[in-house]
Amino acid sequence: MCKLTCTLAYEQTSIRANEHMTDKFIFRFVTGISIFVFIVVVILNRKIIPVTIETPSFVYFLPKLNAMINATCSILLLISFNQIRKKNIAMHKKLNITTFILSSLFLVSYILFHYFVKETTYGGEGVIRYVYYTILITHIILAAAVLPLILLSFHRGLQMQVEKHRKLVKFAFPIWLYVTVTGVIVYLMISPYYTF
Repeated sequence: MCKLTCTLAYEQTSIRANEHMTDKFIFRFVTGISIFVFIVVVILNRKIIPVTIETPSFVYFLPKLNAMINATCSILLLISFNQIRKKNIAMHKKLNITTFILSSLFLVSYILFHYFVKETTYGGEGVIRYVYYTILITHIILAAAVLPLILLSFHRGLQMQVEKHRKLVKFAFPIWLYVTVTGVIVYLMISPYYTF
């Protein structure tokens, strides 16, 4: 009996140790990806690597595409939230994976546009200017902050670690939704000042 109890205790300790190692690895991996993405965005957005080729014509359509992607992501996130409240886990997963793919496409499109095209200055004056920059700055900061939360939430959700997933999503969902909605607002506010 003692041998069986000791064996079970050892196995449970071993499982916990493996979970801890896996959690550590995932956290480091997510941190690495998030830092890498941030550095790439800064390097290309600030044109640290200079543009040496002519701007492709499709690049000028990208801000509109980005706004459409953000609007679609906002809708998908809300539908996904509704589906999980109905306990439709399969649909919730599909919608979130689709939203993540679209958000990744948005990131590539955003980087391409800002790499090739000179930055547009917002032309509004008075209170609306402060509103625009408040929305823009919070959008940028939260867009950078939400990536690791999304990646960790995905990991927990796909591993069916429901409680850990819920704790992360309490922060990830509203931030992600805010970023997608404000992405559309920023586009609508800045687009009249595009000069291309």
